[in-house]
Amino acid sequence: MIIESAQNEKVKYVMRLLADNRFRKKEDVFVVEGKQENERALKFGFDAQEFYVVESIFNENLPKGKVHLISEKIYEKIAYRGSSEGIIGVYRSKKLDLKNFKPTKNSAIIVVESIEKPGNLGAILRSCEAFGIDALIVTDTKVDFYNPNVIRSSVGCLFGMNIFNSTNEHLYQYLTENDYRIYTTIMHENSENINKKNLIEKSAVVFGTEHSGLTDFWIGKGENTIIPMSGSIDSLNLSNAVAITCYEISRQKLL
Repeated sequence: MIIESAQNEKVKYVMRLLADNRFRKKEDVFVVEGKQENERALKFGFDAQEFYVVESIFNENLPKGKVHLISEKIYEKIAYRGSSEGIIGVYRSKKLDLKNFKPTKNSAIIVVESIEKPGNLGAILRSCEAFGIDALIVTDTKVDFYNPNVIRSSVGCLFGMNIFNSTNEHLYQYLTENDYRIYTTIMHENSENINKKNLIEKSAVVFGTEHSGLTDFWIGKGENTIIPMSGSIDSLNLSNAVAITCYEISRQKLL
């Protein structure tokens, strides 16, 4: 049977999951739209609860598990990208705990403080995954990691990354106990260009918000560093700054 009514309880459930962060957290599930994103969620071991598929659009074998067939009209109502790929999955959330992350000898970590925009977090995840960063840690986050916009803008990179939420205090303790060299992105007279820093060894680069930068907590807790720029502007979009730093880490490791 094909679901064709927006009043169907299953359809209303998915729409509520997409629109209501509190409800999504209460249900302990999240929604994934798109073929590539669902493939990555399954590849990295996320527990699929059910799928909503438009057979006329999704020209693949149906995924294993509970599948609800829906009309193109219903898909257009619940999918951000309209009739692009014809599949939506609902997955069980994973418990992400920093204590379960075991750093390697030359581990590289990116830290972002109090990030607010899901799209920025997704773009940062994409850069971290692309350049082989070992973990992304968000302190005092204001964004749900399983927000549909995070998943969409990361193109599913969320699922294959080590990503954790922490307080500044707990993270600093973790970094010092695990012998990380900490680099703080603070503009100061003693700040050095990022390409002058040794990013081959175990290191963590810490970024603040676009609006106000790092909080006072991080002052004096790391080596101040900046991205060299030759234009008249003195700052970059957060996700761009992280991408440049991820590239520099990768570049140094590949030398």
